[in-house]
Amino acid sequence: MPKKKNKVKFNLKNVHAAILTQNDEGVYSYATPLAIPGAVSMSLDAEGEANPFYADGIVYYRTTANNGYSGDLEIALIPEWFRTDILKEIKDTNGVLVERSDNTETVYFALLFEFDGDEHSTRHVLYNCTAARPTIASQTKEESVEPVTETLSLTADPRDDGLVKSSTGDETTDAVYTTWYESVYVPVIAGD
Repeated sequence: MPKKKNKVKFNLKNVHAAILTQNDEGVYSYATPLAIPGAVSMSLDAEGEANPFYADGIVYYRTTANNGYSGDLEIALIPEWFRTDILKEIKDTNGVLVERSDNTETVYFALLFEFDGDEHSTRHVLYNCTAARPTIASQTKEESVEPVTETLSLTADPRDDGLVKSSTGDETTDAVYTTWYESVYVPVIAGD
């Protein structure tokens, strides 16, 4: 049965990350997605540009590049697993998280999330993300307690095979929709 179509979107929620690996043959695989609770906001700008070619006094041909997205994910508090597994902070023998300048390893991951709609939520996955270290910030407590959030700067580049993003639509099957956070969805395209 077709779903009713959304008229609006709101409320970021269900943010998850799944570490991406690529073997020697170039095959991609993802770990099981883990939740990043406390999503506050996300703003990702499209990367790439359009280049016009002029001939006969008009734009004769135009090329466009899809270079993914970049922007910020604001959350209540970055989970410890994300700090150790993706940001590569080290936990010492006393359980203290340690950041080292000589750690230059970049961990790639898929970012899964959804936006509510007036009829149903739309679920998304960005396939090839990296995160930069967050800013350290807080403020004093005044008459009322105001939580301070943490912001991750994200980049979502295309994978080598061109895959950037997928999202559920009006005709997404119930099986795909309900299992969205169990594993990273990889598209099945007719003719491939």
